[in-house]
Amino acid sequence: MENLEEAIIGQLVADNYHTAAIFKKFNIDFCCKGNISVGEACRQKNIPPAQVAAELANARTAGAGATVDYNSWGLDVLASHIWQTHHAYVAEQIPVITPFLHKLCSVHGQAHPELHEIRNLFSDAAAELTMHMKKEEMMLFPYIRQMVAAKLEGTTCLPPVFGSIISPIAIMMHEHNQEGERFARMTALSHDFTPPPDACNTYRVTYGLLQEFRDDLHLHIHLENNILFPKAVIMEENMRNAGASCSVKR
Repeated sequence: MENLEEAIIGQLVADNYHTAAIFKKFNIDFCCKGNISVGEACRQKNIPPAQVAAELANARTAGAGATVDYNSWGLDVLASHIWQTHHAYVAEQIPVITPFLHKLCSVHGQAHPELHEIRNLFSDAAAELTMHMKKEEMMLFPYIRQMVAAKLEGTTCLPPVFGSIISPIAIMMHEHNQEGERFARMTALSHDFTPPPDACNTYRVTYGLLQEFRDDLHLHIHLENNILFPKAVIMEENMRNAGASCSVKR
């Protein structure tokens, strides 16, 4: 029987996304810090590992056959999905949430000074994520698609300008960590995006949008950190060992 306490968090979620709900319940980061074991994460938070392992086992059983198996997708398909779904979502929601936060600061900022920090954090996240996604869309994702095409066609091409995919992936993962910390701070400031008793409808809507944005970002980062990136590194290594490598066409 599998020892779930020794299992790596990111791999568990990659295999079955229903387990993400359990990690979220216990406030365990499964995306940016998903490279440690369940037991280690529990020790860091003083949570009984056996309790988390039991709930993970139940989630995997209850969700059998009912979850999207991202792990089985081709890397080109997964990269396109991330771009068309999660990148598009971020781009669409930034101009929606930003004016709401400005309004909240104007109307409620004196009574709730934390709103000013939340607005500034989201503004920083919006700027960084916009640049981050462009780098993926212009360099990293095209290279992944070309690797897949070269493998299917049995062709070869020149090495990429960045040398190895390991370099841009390291940068992307560092930026993921920064965003994870930024949204963790927003979550703490807002008490998990719980509107205060005097909250107006705009207040409630804004917090709801921020919570949805954070949750989508968690899935977005998980798909890259725990599935797309590791598999892309392996694919590049295998192709280079076979004498085939690719460059990003401009």
